[in-house]
Amino acid sequence: MGARGIRLLEKLGTWLQSGDPPAVGAVADLSISGSDGDIDVRRYRPDTAGPYPTVVFYHGGGFVLGNLDTHDHLCRLLTVESDCEVVSVDYRLAPEHPFPAAVEDAYAALEWAADDPAVLDRDGGLAVAGDSAGGNLAAVAALMAAERGGPGLDYQALVYPAVGTREDQPSMQEYAGYVLSEADMRWFDRCYYGSEVHQRNPYADPTRACDLSGVPPATVVTAGFDPLRDGGISYARKLVGDGVSVRFRNYPSMVHGFVGMLSESEGVERAHEAVEAIGEDLRVALDRD
Repeated sequence: MGARGIRLLEKLGTWLQSGDPPAVGAVADLSISGSDGDIDVRRYRPDTAGPYPTVVFYHGGGFVLGNLDTHDHLCRLLTVESDCEVVSVDYRLAPEHPFPAAVEDAYAALEWAADDPAVLDRDGGLAVAGDSAGGNLAAVAALMAAERGGPGLDYQALVYPAVGTREDQPSMQEYAGYVLSEADMRWFDRCYYGSEVHQRNPYADPTRACDLSGVPPATVVTAGFDPLRDGGISYARKLVGDGVSVRFRNYPSMVHGFVGMLSESEGVERAHEAVEAIGEDLRVALDRD
């Protein structure tokens, strides 16, 4: 992993694992079949009566870092706020497993959830969600489902998704160094994509898709001091341009990763506010209100 990866992993763990996680109805670690072996997932069930809609969640970490534990607190809170059954996916990580390994695992987990396995108490509703790199995977999974006639999705929640980023964007020029440095982002790209050729693939960056009209309605969350902000804005605009309904939520005083800062004093109030808003969007879209 190297020194940079260790430093970033320590930072990620400090934000996302601290504090007492909220209680949910039940948690279970499971293993499902993927295209290249088993994929670990963690199922969170609300403390309410089922059946429930299912939200397939993909964690952030630049496609290189993160796991089921780093995002446990966030997934628990999302379960509480959405009143949905959340399935967190431990997809393969780069550089050992570069693109498209994470995409393959993300879509395999979505197909598994849509098949109504007995371990899920599904009511038929289905959504995807993710933060940062996981927001990219959620958007890509939604695009793949639309193009392949795959699982019918009702919603997608994309939290500061790693999509559409360009070095000449104002947010990249002004805010690189706020949590994510330019060197960090280039390192993530080298680990995951390897080549600029792969970055032009719509399943690597869905802003490059010709037509997004078949994907489900979306919530897109951005942070004002995030170098990825303008990429998220660009994707939200592209969705709207292709006729997709979008709930856009920008938090102008926040940095990249703030939704996971659930126990950080400077970000805790806005983080909880954002997760509550995302949960409400999922509740409405999936008929849980």
